[in-house]
Amino acid sequence: MNTQITKNPNTYQSDARFSRVQEDEIDLRELFSVIWKGKWFIIVITAVFAVASVGFAILQPNIYKSEALLAPASEEQGGGLSALASQFGGLASLAGVNLGGKGGADKTQLAIEVLKSRQFTSEFIQKHNILAELMAAKKWDRDNDKIIYDPELYNEKTNTWVRDVKPPFKPEPSMQEAYKEFSKMIAVNKDKETAMVTISVEHLSPTLAQQWVTWLIEDINKVMKERDVAEANRSSEFLNKQIALTNVADIKTVLYKLIEEQAKTIMFAEVRDEYVFKTIDPALAPEEKSKPKRALICVLGTMLGGMLGIMVVLVRYFMRKDQNLDSRYSKKLPVGPTGTV
Repeated sequence: MNTQITKNPNTYQSDARFSRVQEDEIDLRELFSVIWKGKWFIIVITAVFAVASVGFAILQPNIYKSEALLAPASEEQGGGLSALASQFGGLASLAGVNLGGKGGADKTQLAIEVLKSRQFTSEFIQKHNILAELMAAKKWDRDNDKIIYDPELYNEKTNTWVRDVKPPFKPEPSMQEAYKEFSKMIAVNKDKETAMVTISVEHLSPTLAQQWVTWLIEDINKVMKERDVAEANRSSEFLNKQIALTNVADIKTVLYKLIEEQAKTIMFAEVRDEYVFKTIDPALAPEEKSKPKRALICVLGTMLGGMLGIMVVLVRYFMRKDQNLDSRYSKKLPVGPTGTV
């Protein structure tokens, strides 16, 4: 006896999907089994990455960091002008002189920003002639305390640049390139609680790192001193002109006191070399490197290789599993809308 049963094809598809979902569920034992089967592939990938990371770490040159601790030295300046501003500000304004107030920029912060500026960096590099040590240093000869330059960039014998670059760059690095490179080596940090400032330089040579920190402190003190002296001289000239133009005795008194304050500023600048920053802890040539962390590089490289090997093994397994499931359930789906039992 033949019985013909009509069955919706969607039923076959839903049954197939349900069976496939059950087979797609992740089983931890299955994962461990897959990883164990591909253990040799994982070991090989891990070993390759471990060897590569060791080689990379060994090839990295040592970087030495020298730093100095500084204290602001300009707090006592400006006190006289502040007192005059509170006492004679109204009279001075009649003569067209602005004594200022408390809203002025912090001189220490101003010096830090000047230290980080492109103009100061460019002048510093040119003044001390350190462009080759900055841009072409390859490694440091410890025995002779000497920088070895990259021959593809700089010819030490002829003191010429031989690097091959495309326009608009030239064989000799520009100050813009030098500024970018120098900014990576220098760090200036100010402690918000103590107001102490730390200046540090990282370089292949510990001697150069120490020397550059010392030069930076000397140059920023000198630059800030020259700026204030020039400003005081211009202010004195202006005040003398104002004295000649006014007949009010009280205003003249204020102007004379202002000239006195400018003279104090000039005197203060001339007698002190540490004008903005006082050195608390000077820079030293470090005996130990600060970078690279070779052990960390090796560990991270090995871990990366292991994770990559496991990922490749699992991806390959699940891709093959999906392909097999697709082919298996495509055969189970009925061709027509009816079936005969």
